[in-house]
Amino acid sequence: MANLVIDIGNSNTKLAVFDQQKLVHEQQLKEFDQHVLNKLIDNYQVSHATVSSVNQEIGELGVFLAKAVNYIPFSTAITAGIANQYGTRNTLGQDRWAKVLAVNGLFTGKNCLMIDAGTCITYDVLTAEKAYFGGSISLGIKMRFEALHHFTERLPLVTWTREEINIPEGNNTINAIKSGVLQGVINEVEGFISLANKKYKDLTVIVTGGDADFLNKQLKNSIFASQIIQEPHLVLKGLNEAIHHHVQ
Repeated sequence: MANLVIDIGNSNTKLAVFDQQKLVHEQQLKEFDQHVLNKLIDNYQVSHATVSSVNQEIGELGVFLAKAVNYIPFSTAITAGIANQYGTRNTLGQDRWAKVLAVNGLFTGKNCLMIDAGTCITYDVLTAEKAYFGGSISLGIKMRFEALHHFTERLPLVTWTREEINIPEGNNTINAIKSGVLQGVINEVEGFISLANKKYKDLTVIVTGGDADFLNKQLKNSIFASQIIQEPHLVLKGLNEAIHHHVQ
């Protein structure tokens, strides 16, 4: 029997099927599609499912899953032995907590810094002693370009694609904006890694999210390169961990 996990983010919805801890299927959907989910449930004999949503509202999707499989509501109450010291657990993003659960399972006994480069860039630490105290939330790359345009009169809205790996020199306005935003993000990320290294011994840095390829390629020649692991399915694996610990 398999587990179905769904991650509803700010920009898209990801779903995956796991056979125990093994990822056997992954795809993206624009919106809830009962036909697609029915096909997955039948093809993989799905027995359990859970959902993470940035707004924590899943509507008819939750109703459908509750009828189709053993549906496990996802929340920060699923701790897997982690000491959650976050002061406002009701406002802690479900995707952030799913990443903590994933790292707890994948890197047990290690100090870990999670960097998720998506719509926002989030930084979270799970200690080797399984303690979580929270982290930081910053603007994502696309949001930074949009903010520069929105809050100024003359700066244009610059289009940047993830395939643009090189950071240009600021020899014109477009390149100056790209240089400022992209190099600023790298400087910020390196700053957070440096701070975490000072606080935690033998730190492992896990990079995930839609812009993770850009970060990883920029950091591969940095002094932190040996610490960095890219994990594209961190939230999905965390949701699977939640199911695993719930049914034990």
